[in-house]
Amino acid sequence: MRYPKLRADKLKIVIFDWDNTLAETRTPLIYAVNRVLKEYGLPEWKEVKKLRDNNLSFRDNFPRIFGEKADEAYRKYADIYLANVAGLISTFAGTHEVLDWLKKRGILLAIMSNKDRRLLEFELPLLFRPEIFDRIVCGHEALQDKPYPAHALYTLDGLIEKDGISPETVWIVGDSPQDSICACSVNALPIRIGSPIWGDEEEYAENILHYDTFSDFYRDLQEIGA
Repeated sequence: MRYPKLRADKLKIVIFDWDNTLAETRTPLIYAVNRVLKEYGLPEWKEVKKLRDNNLSFRDNFPRIFGEKADEAYRKYADIYLANVAGLISTFAGTHEVLDWLKKRGILLAIMSNKDRRLLEFELPLLFRPEIFDRIVCGHEALQDKPYPAHALYTLDGLIEKDGISPETVWIVGDSPQDSICACSVNALPIRIGSPIWGDEEEYAENILHYDTFSDFYRDLQEIGA
């Protein structure tokens, strides 16, 4: 049984995470970061990722992994990623259908990602028409990135009044605790696509609407009517 029940009659804006929500980017990320880790004589990502701070973005975790060479390592990572992403990136079944359903109803669409804008803007047109999104906000553009509320409030600024944000008017769709915590922190509806990993967001778990896949999400949208 899902909680809360999905409704769209008052919906104004849907914000989507990018990495592993709209786009399957884990494959190119692991490919690129493993090449950089090997160059620096470090173990593969499956081991090194244990050093991460989950409240930081992938990029902001580089100092924890590469130390004083973090900036240099990130530049190398970004170059390898851009050179290979076109052949490795993909989207998920049902994603285009969800976006089309929302767009046809005049609902504003946004992307809110902790990702470097240079990378996101390169890969976005590989999967979607960029013009369908009314706003795109990337990492380090707000005062703080997800999971902090500043990222969502910056994304919503000018699209809706702060006191108009509610679970009925704004949805935030993502695959991780960072997305769900960010949504709850601004009183938006958190929608989780993929495995339910509560982690630090356990206190918010009952507020999260969970779908295994985008196809399941689309099925519910169809059920609530035109």
